[in-house]
Amino acid sequence: MLRSEQVATMDNDSSRPNIVLILVDDMGFSDIGCYGSEIQTPNLDRLGRRGVRFTQMYNCARCCPSRASLLTGLYPHQVGIGHMVGNDNLPGYMGYLTDNCVTIAETLRLGGYRTMMSGKWHVGGAYSPRSPETWRLGADGYPIPIQRGFDEHFGTVAGGGSYFKPPTLMRNDRLIKPEGEVFHYTDAISDESCHMIERGSKDNRPFFLYVAYTAPHWPLHALPQDIAKYEGKYRDGWDALRTARHEQLNSLGILDPKWGISARDEKAPPWDDLDAKRRDWEDLRMAVYAAQIDQMDQGVGTICDKLRELGIEDNTVVMFLSDNGGCAEFLAEDTNAPQPHRYNIPTRDGRPVRVGNIPELRPGGDDTFMSYDLPWANASNSPFRLYKHWVHEGGIATPLIVHFPGKLSEGAIVHTPAHVIDILPTLLEIAGVDYPDSYEENAITPVEGVSFASALRGDKWDPERILFWEHEGNRAVRQDNWKLVSKYPGDWELYDMSADRTELNDLSEKDPEKVKELEQEYEQWAPRCNVVPWDELKAYKKSKRS
Repeated sequence: MLRSEQVATMDNDSSRPNIVLILVDDMGFSDIGCYGSEIQTPNLDRLGRRGVRFTQMYNCARCCPSRASLLTGLYPHQVGIGHMVGNDNLPGYMGYLTDNCVTIAETLRLGGYRTMMSGKWHVGGAYSPRSPETWRLGADGYPIPIQRGFDEHFGTVAGGGSYFKPPTLMRNDRLIKPEGEVFHYTDAISDESCHMIERGSKDNRPFFLYVAYTAPHWPLHALPQDIAKYEGKYRDGWDALRTARHEQLNSLGILDPKWGISARDEKAPPWDDLDAKRRDWEDLRMAVYAAQIDQMDQGVGTICDKLRELGIEDNTVVMFLSDNGGCAEFLAEDTNAPQPHRYNIPTRDGRPVRVGNIPELRPGGDDTFMSYDLPWANASNSPFRLYKHWVHEGGIATPLIVHFPGKLSEGAIVHTPAHVIDILPTLLEIAGVDYPDSYEENAITPVEGVSFASALRGDKWDPERILFWEHEGNRAVRQDNWKLVSKYPGDWELYDMSADRTELNDLSEKDPEKVKELEQEYEQWAPRCNVVPWDELKAYKKSKRS
């Protein structure tokens, strides 16, 4: 249990916990072992067994909005990242973290913490991978981590890219190149995290480390020895995989057995309809994806080993989650494009890169650039519907593991809905740090999230609040067991989440009053949090381009 004496006062740094916050990228709800997966994730499984797992933790459906909420405790539109990182000069759509918020790092540093980050930033403006001459690192509208509270940073400031040659790779305020004969970004993030922990452990203050992996975001880039573990293991196909994971989730107590599995996405062909050659290639794509998660888990293991080696594991909180659900994005071939694809950047030794899901090519190497595509993403999100971008459960449900040896309800499973806006207030409560009213002469928006520290103690935690989502016109409202959700440009759907979390039985026609009630809540929330209706925003973006 998280004992009250462990939430120490500011002047007792020796007992204030270190914090390691681990975020992965584009990983589905059932992609790790302790959430139903066949992928080998022994390190995360250990954290889950000895820690607390949440079954209804939510993100914001997309990389940068989720990161914005995670870092600030606010909805993404409140801090300028209501869509992506392009600047539309609208309060909710500036494309970077605005000055009306504070990050976890800024707040914890005010409270005496050393603050460090290893990995992907993606909340500081847009960067074209092929146009480094246009990058404005650290300029107005392009804040980098060390300008938003981190004492040190290693990693990328943009979104996805090659794992072997990641664009916008930086150390603090300086662009750097990958080093070593074999460089893989996942391993580099893990290694740098360990170096930061070692430096932080020698300080006379606790540390906060934000580990932001890009794995398993496309492209499918993994090491041969990790791919070999999984090649051939997915020849039964995505239908069998979805069923197996659903059954395992039920047996683990993560899901309620009365929730049926959603149907295979209509855009995913039946596995039996594929010829043998296509099945081999599909098996290999999923094998590379699994290898990316395995490699990430190995990195989590090295981080945990470092904490044990330094004798600080028992005084370190470790949190793990994903920024959105599995990604169904298809990478089209670039062979006939009039201009080079934006990710078609030569390898480190100058070889050309083939971009696209090209069945004649073997995925995994640095000269390819593929995704695992919709059918496998459907399996990653088992048993839920839809994917990254959308706000049905497949897009917004994430595993959440919290580990703090001897100080929480070991092995507990929390079923109360939580949201990434809750991470900041939870960590501040554990650290004994107050949320500021102002920062560097800027008034700060009051935090939207609610601390779930009491849930970690095993106490009742059931805050009376309503949760909201909007991304690219996809909208949702969650109040108690009711969820109102719309896939743009469709109508509202209504689900009783206690009976039907997999969103199979739309009750909107049977209960129009509940639809109206929750829609009114959304219509009050949206303007308060700077949300612009998607049709209006698209028209505005188009007018800017013309």
